[in-house]
Amino acid sequence: MKFIDDLDLKGKTVLLRADLNVPLDEEGNITDSHRIRASLPTIQFARQHGAKVVIASHLGRPKGKVVPSLSLKPVAKRLSELTGVEVTMAPDCIGEEVCSLKNKLNPGDLLLLENVRFNPGETKNEPDFAKNLASGIDCFINDAFGTAHRAHASTVGVVDFIKEKAGGFTLRNEIEYFDKCLQNPNHPLVAIFGGSKVSSKLSALHNVASRADAILIGGAMANTFFAAQGHNIGKSMFENDLLSKAKETEAHLASLGCELHLPQDLVVAKEFKEGAETRTTSPEGLAEDEMALDIGPKTVEHYSNLIQSASTVVWNGPMGVLEMDSFASGTFGIVDAVTQTKALTVVGGGDTDLALHKKSAFQKVSYVSTGGGAFLVLLEGNSLYAVEALKA
Repeated sequence: MKFIDDLDLKGKTVLLRADLNVPLDEEGNITDSHRIRASLPTIQFARQHGAKVVIASHLGRPKGKVVPSLSLKPVAKRLSELTGVEVTMAPDCIGEEVCSLKNKLNPGDLLLLENVRFNPGETKNEPDFAKNLASGIDCFINDAFGTAHRAHASTVGVVDFIKEKAGGFTLRNEIEYFDKCLQNPNHPLVAIFGGSKVSSKLSALHNVASRADAILIGGAMANTFFAAQGHNIGKSMFENDLLSKAKETEAHLASLGCELHLPQDLVVAKEFKEGAETRTTSPEGLAEDEMALDIGPKTVEHYSNLIQSASTVVWNGPMGVLEMDSFASGTFGIVDAVTQTKALTVVGGGDTDLALHKKSAFQKVSYVSTGGGAFLVLLEGNSLYAVEALKA
């Protein structure tokens, strides 16, 4: 597989698939530019090496319709500020006017196409739409790791219509750091899993267990394991249909010599709301009218000690209800541990990224993945459609 610095870009028109799917507030202002900044090295390299750069991205889930609030216009403005050059905003992602804008580009120019998901052909990977995206393009560079697990027209379909193809620097960083943290890790490897559902991470748990020395569980995921062990979990969220799978997972980890660590204490409340009265109890101590909403201080200390003794740490998913301050302390405690260890630390997943953002800790971990879904697919041991397309 080639990467952008393997190609001669001088004078060529490049279609650069970036992941500029940034969060917006109600007024349409960008609240977090991390993904735009992650794309800058690839964008600037293409510019500086004489390419005419056409950038494609999606924003949100417009489901094949034009949704003005999901226009990439705010992204064009921020990209202009960050690159120091004017970014031309296209009125669409395909069509005669877009082709005309492509033809007018000079080396070093930037043209941002409108949201590719405004067209239903994007998510359906329709060949005609992919062909139109590829019109007038000499090279395709995919730097959108966050969508690499999707077989869409702008990530997979276009490679059939463009002669040269390669990955960008973000894609290379993602692959290299994943290799360091899971394919060829330094041991002990500690993997941290959180979030609400075991079902969404069961495959990842099984795959990572074959490589990890210890797996630490937090969030509502832990409730399913506790229920499988016969604990009363009150009104806590759990997956009743996965109790047998949870038992099998415990046995599977034990057979591999991978230690499974569940919370030693929990922050519980009778109401699922900010400001609810809370108390801390052991997993055995929940009342019938209580629910577990965060890990407790003993668990934070225990998990932190394991993290400090690790050589490699990979983390996906929060330890509690991160959007409520009353139940975010456990996640923030793990953020502190992960940012203070000397281990290689790789963090992925939207809510986990949010926790780092809230603690201003992005620069304190080795690598923050730009793609939650794609990161999880790799943790499951599966390949990514967009990466395989670049290899073909």
